[in-house]
Amino acid sequence: METVVQPIVRFADFEVDTRSGELRKSGRKIRLPEQSFQILELLLDRAGEVVTREELHQRLWPAGTFVDFDAGLNNAVRKLRDALADPAESPRYIETLPRRGYRFIASVEAPPVAALDPTAAQVPARRAGFRLRLSGPGAPVAALVLAVLLALAVSGTRERWRGRSAPVKIESLAVLPFENLTGDDGQNYFVDGMSDALITKLAQVRALRVISRTSVMQYKRANKSLPRIAEELDVDAVVEGTVTRSGARVRVTAQLIHAPTDRHLWARSYERELRDVLALQGELAGAIAQAIEVKLQPEEQRRLSRTTAVQPDAYEAYLKGRFYWSERSPKGLLKAVGYFQQAIERDPGYAPAHSGLSDAYRLFDLSGLAPPRESMPKAETAARKALALDDTLAEAHASLAGVLYRYHWDWEGADREFQLSLELEPNNAEGHRAYAIYLLTVRRHEEALAEARRARELSPLSLVINTELGTALVRAGRYDEAIDRLQKTLEIDPKFARAYATLAGAYDVKGDRPRAVALIEKSASLSGGAPHPWLGYAYGVTGRRPEALEILARLEKLSREHYVSPQDFAVVYLGLGDKDQAMAWLEKAYAERAFELLGFSGALFDRLSDDPRFQDLRRRMRLPAVN
Repeated sequence: METVVQPIVRFADFEVDTRSGELRKSGRKIRLPEQSFQILELLLDRAGEVVTREELHQRLWPAGTFVDFDAGLNNAVRKLRDALADPAESPRYIETLPRRGYRFIASVEAPPVAALDPTAAQVPARRAGFRLRLSGPGAPVAALVLAVLLALAVSGTRERWRGRSAPVKIESLAVLPFENLTGDDGQNYFVDGMSDALITKLAQVRALRVISRTSVMQYKRANKSLPRIAEELDVDAVVEGTVTRSGARVRVTAQLIHAPTDRHLWARSYERELRDVLALQGELAGAIAQAIEVKLQPEEQRRLSRTTAVQPDAYEAYLKGRFYWSERSPKGLLKAVGYFQQAIERDPGYAPAHSGLSDAYRLFDLSGLAPPRESMPKAETAARKALALDDTLAEAHASLAGVLYRYHWDWEGADREFQLSLELEPNNAEGHRAYAIYLLTVRRHEEALAEARRARELSPLSLVINTELGTALVRAGRYDEAIDRLQKTLEIDPKFARAYATLAGAYDVKGDRPRAVALIEKSASLSGGAPHPWLGYAYGVTGRRPEALEILARLEKLSREHYVSPQDFAVVYLGLGDKDQAMAWLEKAYAERAFELLGFSGALFDRLSDDPRFQDLRRRMRLPAVN
């Protein structure tokens, strides 16, 4: 009896099911991208033969598909080798023939079935080196029947390839952290900076939802499949990439993948001098936008195609500054300022360095490094300089907005700058978050809630954004919804102190003070041992006066070593019921322009709303009256 092969092919401990498109090892499914699987199919089909790179090109990328073939093929083969644990230097399965192609060198098994078994029509008749042998009296009939079956099989296969190549609609994407191929972990700041820059560029496209850096960085070195990542981030596609550099030369390889199916849609490599890296980033973003056929507004197209040169050492200093700024620690902020200043010294016309310097100085008071009267004027000078150099820089408008509302209490000016920033970069999650905080401060609660929700859409895994969405829900009177959101935030990170503090506030306004106190104690225990003013308030209102006074004493001691806002003292005195002392410390905060405005605009200080001194203070700050 003549034989054909089943659509199951085995080698070593592996099993390939060409019907389901699955690779299994010892019965366990192994994730393999679609194009890597296609390569494996073709190599098995011609085991022992050389499959040329040109043949793979025709098989993987149909005519009309735009792709950097070398980069795409090398990446697909690398992922196949990773799945098989088959190093190129000492292969057991796939041999590389330089500049020619690849050959499958392992022994392949394919169990025989009856010649005219209907299931045989589901796969090509020649698989992994096994040939059909037709002889004897029935050969002509068998050959005719087999020809029909083969035609059906080929037709089905072609339909399958056409289905895989069908256009897909992409309205959202995530740029995953690029892989550092420099061989030097000290270059992580540079590699992270490249993916960050691409996010920033693509975030300018209004028709595309782009996930923020904060959320995608959680997948750095994560062992998760692309479909799962896409599901968690709720996106249609992801961009993966690698970065290598040699001296002043930089090579970036990026690929666009339809995440639910793991289908590669586009890939390209770029190599530039470091001084031209900004042009490279714009070119890469434009190519991705073109690949997904997103509609660009004329101004968006102009911004993406703008070319600017930067001094290489200035750009490196800027990236280091952003790297340390993202730590949000006192030590990190001091390092960030140093690097931003280096960048400015080496290229005074590089606007992002001035904007970065502004962002760092704006956090000095909140980090205990300096009072606002020292740090905020520096932040304002840097932000205005950035805008003088480039008034299309979204982050600089956001930097200035932060100074205007936190330091000058220029609510109208801040609103204008926030809106300009978001017009230039509509997918900036941090911009929407900051605007939401501003809107809460001026009691535009429903608008604030909308901005907070938008921020979370763009950064679904950001702990800060999820927590501040909880705050917006509390301010909007949606207490149960706020509690649910904050509890889900703590599922992401059970040690995030701010979420416990905000959850405590939600229970407090609901009247569950015992639970609120327990939660604020939990928050304080996770805050590194620093005195927690809101815990002092909680102790005060629950009659635990000695413990509240102890926190006051600790705040006083800390203020001799680091900057402490007078508002922190006012919070504790308010809990103790001492309105005179609370107002005295609020006047000090007014003199220093040292308000933490999110807390100041909340329910706690609303308890002073019937005090004429408090009403006068809000009037001088030009804040709306408390209802």
